[in-house]
Amino acid sequence: MPDLATLFRTHFDFVWRVARSLGVPASGVDDAVQDVFLTVHRRLSEFEGRASMRTWIYAITYRTAQNHRRRSQRQRFDELLEEPLAEGPGPGEQLESARAGKFVMQFLEGVSAEKRDVFVLCVLEELSAPEVAEILGVKLNTVYSRLRLVRADFRAALERVAAAEGAR
Repeated sequence: MPDLATLFRTHFDFVWRVARSLGVPASGVDDAVQDVFLTVHRRLSEFEGRASMRTWIYAITYRTAQNHRRRSQRQRFDELLEEPLAEGPGPGEQLESARAGKFVMQFLEGVSAEKRDVFVLCVLEELSAPEVAEILGVKLNTVYSRLRLVRADFRAALERVAAAEGAR
């Protein structure tokens, strides 16, 4: 079984992306990731290997993100800092990337938790539907149904934005 340092190096980026995608505010993502790995450290001896390590860590991240979202909803603090833009691409590409990221985050805030979870796992994290069904503890057909619905919602949201930009 890998040690905590190896798990941290291997899964940090995944945990950070998932926590952010699951609605943890930017100002709280680092705390959420730390909480995830503290839980992993505490419960590593309980890992039975019935699922992959990534699936097990996702389940911990999912529950931690839920807790952080609830906490942030109660606190309702305005974020003091904007997320820094990634270095590398030019200003135009950065702007488009930021707009796309903002659109996706706003879309995710407007859909039900069930649809959001499936969208994040299947579309953003590219997990298979059977993996998602196992992680969420739902039937495989439920995952496919939610995925179909959330993709239709996403397509409709994109069409609304395109129509609004065309009207300008």
